[in-house]
Amino acid sequence: MSNIQAQISALKQAADPAVADAIARLIETGVDHELNRVNLLDFSARTGLDEERVIAGFLHASRLGLFDLTWNVLCPGCGGVLDAHSTLKNLRHDDYHCGLCACGYEASVDEQVEVAFTVSPLVRRIAAHDPNTLPIWDYFKQVFWSSGVDFDEESMASLSNDVVLKALELPAGRKTELSLQLPPQFIIVFEPVTHSARFIDVQGEPTSELQHLSLVYNRTHGPVETTVLRPGPLSLSLDNQAAVRVLPSVFIAADALHHLIGRRKPFVTAKRMLTNQTFRDVYKADNLDIDQRLKITSLTFLFTDLKGSTALYERVGDLAAFDLVRAHFHALLEIIASEKGAVVKTIGDAVMATFIRPEHALAAALRMRSAMDKLNAARGTKDLVVKIGIHEGSCLAVMLNERQDYFGQTVNIAARVQGLSTSQAIHITGPVIDAPAVSAMLDREELKPIQKQAALRGIADKIVVYEIP
Repeated sequence: MSNIQAQISALKQAADPAVADAIARLIETGVDHELNRVNLLDFSARTGLDEERVIAGFLHASRLGLFDLTWNVLCPGCGGVLDAHSTLKNLRHDDYHCGLCACGYEASVDEQVEVAFTVSPLVRRIAAHDPNTLPIWDYFKQVFWSSGVDFDEESMASLSNDVVLKALELPAGRKTELSLQLPPQFIIVFEPVTHSARFIDVQGEPTSELQHLSLVYNRTHGPVETTVLRPGPLSLSLDNQAAVRVLPSVFIAADALHHLIGRRKPFVTAKRMLTNQTFRDVYKADNLDIDQRLKITSLTFLFTDLKGSTALYERVGDLAAFDLVRAHFHALLEIIASEKGAVVKTIGDAVMATFIRPEHALAAALRMRSAMDKLNAARGTKDLVVKIGIHEGSCLAVMLNERQDYFGQTVNIAARVQGLSTSQAIHITGPVIDAPAVSAMLDREELKPIQKQAALRGIADKIVVYEIP
């Protein structure tokens, strides 16, 4: 058996067999660009496979060496990849700069860091493994723009034909001259390899006199300059002092360009990956660096605790109590994973979990309550009473005790809200109940939340909470 066959066989043992088969077919029959920066949500939609199982499958495939996982920092304006990292530990704290948009951004793991998978060159060699050999528009599509920019053959043809005045490949150490006829529009001379740009504000009366502009490409990144010129002929001098070929392209920055790069499709974000149980299990030591503090603008936290567990051990004995507690943990952890959540940690008889969206956390909470009722009924007991609290807000992703964890007031409030319950109740906060999907779920389940004011330990002001009866 070849090494690749052995890897595929191991993948079928670790992941959903249908997903493993789909990944194997992709490796064997997919065209080159389909194996570069695979958008897992696209892959799920095309194959009809569950998103969470697809994510888990590619994570296992990456761990087995079939694919390389990359964390791509994106420009929110144009969707370009500003930098690509093999591990989240390399994500910088300082700004990432986009030459095409002339803006700087602090990488947000909510929407600005894309998680994508490229087939390993040891498994199958594709054109994107040698990006400096890609034709210009293939380079733009496969290397510069992310998998979240919705390009097809028609839009790529429109880009090259309608939006670009000139584009060329300039080898390292070479110079050239371009002759252009400037229209009375805003022009961007953008180079995607070095991420360099020059803006040309074309205004005023047309001229027949030849205008001149010189650009030098190297690896230094200065501020994007704007040159004012008149409509008419331009001689553009280009000097490539970088160690690689460059691809200077002259864009008309008009509605057609904005429309083309404004077409977006969903992709797996770093936030979603950090809140994925398989990622936490498979990449335990490869999440964050000990000194990193990644800002997350919105994350939903769910805390549970088993009511009266100390008395339970006293009442039924250690062995029986341990069996009950273990069954309760098994049910809770299975529900969290199936509702697109991840367990951050267990503390005694309590669980801390995260979810991308509030409705996923509420769905998990409702299922947890039903699961405890079923466990109690099956064992002829009423001992398993789980208190649940849910809160949504901003936080920091950090490393604590060699484990990815979360820090901030949102976490504190979620933990305290759970402590409000005195029975098998669910308490949620305003940001959770305000989510449209949560309101729809409560209406569908015919649940009427009970609003009340609560004083939380360590929180200065009382907050409004809602008990889900």
